[in-house]
This record gives sequence, C-alpha cells and structure tokens, in this order.
Amino acid sequence: MSKRRVVGSAAVTAVAAMALVACSGGDGGGDAADDPIVVGISLPLTGDFAEPGQGVQAGYETWAKVVNDGGGLLGREVELKILDDASDADRVVQDYEALIAQDQVDLVVGPFSTRLVVPASRVANEYGMLFVEPAAAAVEVFENGFDNIFYAAPAIAPDHYNHLVEYILALPEDERPQTMGVAAMDDPFAQGTAYGLRDQLEEAGVEVVVDEVYPPNHTDFSGVAAAIADADPDLIVGGSQYQDGVNLILALQQLNYQPRMVAFSGAPTNAEFSEAIGGGVDGILAPTGYDNQAPWPSNEEFVAAHEALHGEAPQEDEANAYTAGQVVAAAVEEIGCAEQGECQQQLIDYLHGATVDTVVGPLAWDDAGRPDGAHLILQYVDGEITTVLPEDVAETELVHPKPKW
Repeated sequence: MSKRRVVGSAAVTAVAAMALVACSGGDGGGDAADDPIVVGISLPLTGDFAEPGQGVQAGYETWAKVVNDGGGLLGREVELKILDDASDADRVVQDYEALIAQDQVDLVVGPFSTRLVVPASRVANEYGMLFVEPAAAAVEVFENGFDNIFYAAPAIAPDHYNHLVEYILALPEDERPQTMGVAAMDDPFAQGTAYGLRDQLEEAGVEVVVDEVYPPNHTDFSGVAAAIADADPDLIVGGSQYQDGVNLILALQQLNYQPRMVAFSGAPTNAEFSEAIGGGVDGILAPTGYDNQAPWPSNEEFVAAHEALHGEAPQEDEANAYTAGQVVAAAVEEIGCAEQGECQQQLIDYLHGATVDTVVGPLAWDDAGRPDGAHLILQYVDGEITTVLPEDVAETELVHPKPKW
C-alpha cells in the first residue's frame, strides 16, 4: 500500500509562499507585478497511475515551495492549479483545455505517463504553450513534430540502460550473458526501457530466448515465470511499473529459479520493493534518472525541502517533477515573462539552445525535446539500493553474478 496521500477527484491545489492553500478560481493569466504566476497541471491522482501521480504532485509542490521561499519567479508568487484526470486520456485533454483556454493559466507542465502526456502535449501544442513533462520517456512522445515539448529527465526510455550495455559488453567472454529472457508490460514506457536493453544486446550477439508481453493489471505470472525458468537465460530483463514487477519476481522465487543477472525497470526503485518480494533483493539492477545522494548543486536543497514538506525523502517521480519546474523556471527567468501568447514561443526557443542545471544533472535537448543523456544504474548490494554505473559516480562496484534470493 502506498504511503502517499490520496487526493480527491477534481482536486485543485495552490501553493503559496509559506503554505499550501486551496486555489478555487481560474484567475490566472494576468501579468501584473503583484499577480501570481499560475501553473496548470493535470495529474492522475486517482485511477491506474495514482501512486506515481501523487509522487509527481509532491515534487511539483516542493518546487513551488522552494521557488516562493526564494522570492518567486520574476518576483511573483507561484501557484499550482492541479486537476485530477483520474488516469484517463480523454479527461487529461479536457483538463488542459480548461486550464489554458478557460482558466488562462500562465504556464503548464506535464502529467505522469506516456498515455497521458501524448494527448496532453497535443493540447499544449495547439495553444502554443511550452510543455515540460516529467514522466513520459517512450519514443512516441517525441514523434509528433512538436517543438514545444521537453522531457525533464536524463534520457528517453530506449537509452535508460546504456551504461549497463557498456558494462556487459566489456565483460570477459566467459562472464558475459549469452542469452536473455524479456518480459514487459504492454505499456510504451515499460516496453521502451526493456526493449532498449534487449535490442542493443541482441545486436551485439546475445540471444533472446524468451520475449513475453503481458497486459496492464496482469496478476498471474506463473506462466511467464515458467517460460523464463524453462529457458534458463543468463539475463532476465523486466519491463515493469511496480506491482507487476513484484509479482513476476515472486513467481520466479516460487519456482526456486535462481537467475544470474536481473534488471527491472520501475519496481526496484520503489521504497516498498524490498519488503514486497520478501527481502531477497541483492543483485537486482534498475535504471533511474535520479539519486538523492547525487552531488548536483541544487539537489541538497531539494532533498531537505522535500523532507520538510512531505516527511520523506524524494524518489524519482518527485525529482522529475521538481526538475520540470526547474526547467520552466530557468526559461522564465532568462526570458523575463511567463504569460500566454508570444512569450511562450520565446521560452520554447530559449530551451532548444540551453543547458539547464537540475537535480538530475545538466539537461539539454534535441529539436524534438529528447534529452541527450543516460540513466544511472542502481543495484541492491547488502540489502541497500546504490549507484553502480557509470563508474565515475558509482557508490560501489556492480555485483555479478547475482547472489541467491
């Protein structure tokens, strides 16, 4: 069960300088010096994506609190107007239409999930609005020909495992995985991350002996686990969100199957993962766009502010939302405006040539809004999740082969 609070349907949140207060009206859009800068956001606070959606909300709230404690943007207070899209693609379109056209918010930032970001980005593009998004890394997000979208993370999904690919291919031949089994949720992000690793290794000669796709909300993983155990691959790649990854690992454990290398997206970075799979986490690898111990200049301030506001350390969802806010703020402060209209294109043009320092590191983008980096690779070592790749920021050495469950 998630520890994040549940926010009711059609939730509207505003963040003032020193506290969170309710924002009931659509009074954004003004550019007077004493008016707030209103940032419109639709998030999946209920429905299938509620757990990560609430994390994204928390990250946005921390960003607004830090900005306002520092004097605001352009000397103006930042308010967040947050609507609950209930994890529904039609609803997210309605929300951004309302935020931009009716409420006349000054700025918008993106929701969680490729399934929601893609339709939301179309609305933002139609109105010529800058659209920085925290949580949609699938290839399709950047194939619509829009110049206004920017992903606030180090890499798109197919590039998440680049550092692990380099590590595997540098291993001596007798230690390198020769076969792999892949199981991924039918989801653009989950598949994109897993298939990025699969395709690069397959091209280098690693044989794919299992390649399973399962639907969202799938719960019985006995068949998928049996197929993997029967094929006995050297490497297991899981393209998961959270509960599906946990369920697959539990199914493998029930078969007493002992893999030699395991990499899962999504699930291992959740704070409840270790307990959920019974503690046998050592050796499990995962990509992440964020490490709250990373030495980036603004990260210490972010972690302290988030813990003070929310009572717990930030995770990747929270960090990516905070990063989205940092990217928007950098553009606004540089250009000197935040309102709808010509200002938005100036903000967009600025970011296409900028490098922005964030809590996930320096970010720069190509013409389609894709960042040009790769994710960190984490691994559970002695029961603790820690950075193992790339070597220049690793906190410990990668453990291979995987210890027993």
